[in-house]
Amino acid sequence: MYRKKSKPELKEVPLKIIVPIKQVPESSNVKMDPETGTVIRAGIETVVNPLDLYALEAALRLKEQYGGTITALSMGPPQAMRVLKEAVSMGCDDAVLVSDRKFSGADTHATSYTLAQAVKAIGAFDAVITGERATDGDTAQVGPGIAAWLGLPIATYVSKIDAFKDGRIQLERLVEEGYQLLSVPVPCLISVVKAVATPRLPTLEGKIRSMNLQIPAYNTENLDLNAEYLGLKGSPTKVVKIETPKITRNGKIVQITDDLSLSAAVDELMDLLDKKGVLP
Repeated sequence: MYRKKSKPELKEVPLKIIVPIKQVPESSNVKMDPETGTVIRAGIETVVNPLDLYALEAALRLKEQYGGTITALSMGPPQAMRVLKEAVSMGCDDAVLVSDRKFSGADTHATSYTLAQAVKAIGAFDAVITGERATDGDTAQVGPGIAAWLGLPIATYVSKIDAFKDGRIQLERLVEEGYQLLSVPVPCLISVVKAVATPRLPTLEGKIRSMNLQIPAYNTENLDLNAEYLGLKGSPTKVVKIETPKITRNGKIVQITDDLSLSAAVDELMDLLDKKGVLP
C-alpha cells in the first residue's frame, strides 16, 4: 500500500535566517583596475559566489527542518538583482539589494559595515549564514566583520549544523586538529565550508516565483549609515599597486613518445637534480 510521506515534524520555533551572497566575476574573467586597485565589474559576466551556495543550502535545510523564512541579501550594482533572483529560485522566501554609487570601491571593513546596517533594517533574525569567503577577494573577512558590527556570537568554518534547540544552534566547526563541537546562542552569525551540504539546483517553480518577486533596494537614503564608513573613501585598506608576476625561470618541455624518449627524459632529469645537489 502506498503511503504519502509526511512532512517532518517542526520543532522549536520558526527560524528567521539572512544569507548574504555576492555577485562575483567568473574566475577566468577577473580583471583589476590598476588605478583604484578594485575589481572591474562593468561588462563582466558574473555568477553567485560559488561558496555562498553552500550557505544558501545550509539555510534551506534549517528551514525545512524547523520552519521559518530565508532572506537573501546582496550588496552591489543593480545587476546583482540577478543573483538574488537565483537565490529565490533555489528556495529563499525574499531578497534585498543594497546598491548605491557611494558604496563602490568598499573594502571588507566598509562592506561589512554597510551589510550590517542592511541586516538591521531587515529586522529581527535568528541567524546570519555566510559562505567561507568570496572567490574574487579571498579574504574571508566580511562575515566576521558583519558579526563584529552587530555584536553577534560567531562560528567560522562550520562543516555541519546538527540541531537548533533551546535557543541555540548545535554545530561542528572544522579546525586544524579535527572538529570542534559548539553550541551557539541565537541570534548569531555562522560561516560555512563546502562540507556543510551539497547545494541544490533552482526549481522551475522557484524560477517562476523569482520572476514575479519585487525585490526592494536599500541605499544611502533609506539606511541609517555613517558616511565615514562608506565606499572607497571609508575603506581603511587600499591597494596601492597591482603587478602581474613575471616568470624568471625558463623551463624545458620534454615530449614522451616512446620508451626510448622516456628513458632519455628520466636520465636528463636525474642529471639535472644531481647538478642541483638535490639527490643524496
